Amino acid sequence: MPHLQYTGPDGATQRFPLTRRLISIGSSPESHLVLSGDEVAPAHCTLTHEPGRFVLDSTARANVFYVRGKKTRSHELKHGDIITLGGHEIIFSAVDAPEPKPLAPQDTAKQEIEAMKRLQSFSELLLRPDGDLDDLLNELIDQVVALSRARKGFLVLADGDKYTIRVARHLDRQPVDDPSQLLSDNIIREVISTRQPAIISDALSDKRFNNSLSVIALKLSSVMCVPLIVRGELLGLIYVGNDNAIALFNKADLETLKVFAAQAALFIKSAKVLSEVRTESAGLAERLENVRFGQIIGSCPQMIEVYKRVDKVAGIDVTVLVTGETGTGKELIAREIHERSPRAKGPMITVNCGAIPENLIESELFGHIKGAFTGAVANQIGKFQAADKGTIFLDEIGELPLAMQVKLLRVLQEKAVQRLGENRAIPLDIRVVAATNRDLQREVAEGNFREDLYHRLNVINVHLPPLRDRGDDVILIARYLVGRYGKEFGRELDPSKAFDPSALKALLRFSWPGNIRQLENHIKKALVLADGPTLTARDLDLAIEVPSQDPSGASIVEVSDLGDEILPLTEARDLWQRSYINRVLALNNGNRTKTARDLGVDPRTIFRHLEKEEKSSR
Repeated sequence: MPHLQYTGPDGATQRFPLTRRLISIGSSPESHLVLSGDEVAPAHCTLTHEPGRFVLDSTARANVFYVRGKKTRSHELKHGDIITLGGHEIIFSAVDAPEPKPLAPQDTAKQEIEAMKRLQSFSELLLRPDGDLDDLLNELIDQVVALSRARKGFLVLADGDKYTIRVARHLDRQPVDDPSQLLSDNIIREVISTRQPAIISDALSDKRFNNSLSVIALKLSSVMCVPLIVRGELLGLIYVGNDNAIALFNKADLETLKVFAAQAALFIKSAKVLSEVRTESAGLAERLENVRFGQIIGSCPQMIEVYKRVDKVAGIDVTVLVTGETGTGKELIAREIHERSPRAKGPMITVNCGAIPENLIESELFGHIKGAFTGAVANQIGKFQAADKGTIFLDEIGELPLAMQVKLLRVLQEKAVQRLGENRAIPLDIRVVAATNRDLQREVAEGNFREDLYHRLNVINVHLPPLRDRGDDVILIARYLVGRYGKEFGRELDPSKAFDPSALKALLRFSWPGNIRQLENHIKKALVLADGPTLTARDLDLAIEVPSQDPSGASIVEVSDLGDEILPLTEARDLWQRSYINRVLALNNGNRTKTARDLGVDPRTIFRHLEKEEKSSR
């Protein structure tokens, strides 16, 4: 593995593995590689790993270093390069030096073959769909104990600084009684903290552990420990021991155990992820039920008040006016009022008052008889008569022409309808629910809507808040829509895992002028066009408008603002980083804690950034 070799504070030679794409070097405790000394700047330089090359760059003009004695601020490192930085001598190695391999005796070759056979057998067990998790883990440790010639073996799962013993097995494939009394806490914590495999040939004589009470009490001899790591996450470790033989385990045993550990780590991680997905899916389904009001999804305080009001008015036969912006779900509220009322078994007739031509609207609402006008070739009942014993929902009532408003008012007052061309009135038993996205009080003031009709309709008002004011409801609704349309579009995603972090942030920050209807369209589009395993902000086609200044007034630097001036890459990078932090601060309305969380840095980094900005503006 590529690494830097240098002398540590204690005088011992240390290795720093180059496992990141960008490594910061300096005297600051926040640097990846921390070097002491007055000549070392807090963020002295960065080491960038690109395909096939490593480039060392200073972060400022004053932060120089030497490579093979030559002063420079940027250098592409070669294997064996010696870097001098503030009195520190650092050697760059592109690969580890090969160690001489002793010739393996014939019995070692047989041991390797046996190990491969056992590994193949265990791998076949993992592929069985009906395998029980506990049985498979027991089999894993049984195979490891038999292969390593240990007397007992343990599978330990880690959770931060704590650990639990999941499996404990004897050589005779039987469970171990009271396993916590047979493990060395010091050895386990050593492997967990270093994340490195370890062979302890004689624990009682090992300087690291000979003062350990657990080692002394257990009279431990040979111990071998290998961590279980998947993509940098420590899941636990495999621990095998023998208290009857010293130096029982060798490097070949350790390599074999590492192969088993790699298999076990992947299996345990998969089982853990599957369990989390099932738990989260069940939890999401339960949460959706808890925040569902009929077909309506939402748990914000405003929607809770809407639910309470609908519950109260549904059982009382009064006229209800539902108000709110386009796409907020007014028809769903009307349907809930109907279905929770004593009229639920009767019809619910929906009329879009803005979609019917003005010359046909009277006939559509009230009906006509044969010969009432040209083209009336048969008797026809209207929407009001069709809604008898049920509910009529007059959507977009604000679009109704003034002449029709007079006739509608008469129908509501008399509770009877007269068809076109007919002299008799037909009594009605209906409930009226109306809805509009207009401000009817203003329409009344401007003479576009009759005041007496407004008061007749607005006996009870239910106002729906816009989606942008409903907080996390947008996430709940988006996940519900993914589950609803995923099957229809052949793109079934787990709703709880459907959106990546960029999508979640975009959903919360977008203003949603078209409300739930617009959200539904974006979800459908993403389900059809997205290629990745999760939906991103790009898939949702959500562009966030970014202000040109943050709340403190600091300007946000764009590349075009740099003019024709050419800066060293490190200075340009620093300038861009400052600009980007200001941009995210602006998106978060100056909230420093949330900005730090979004950027994945310590909040103190944001505070120091703002201090620098304040000093530079003086």
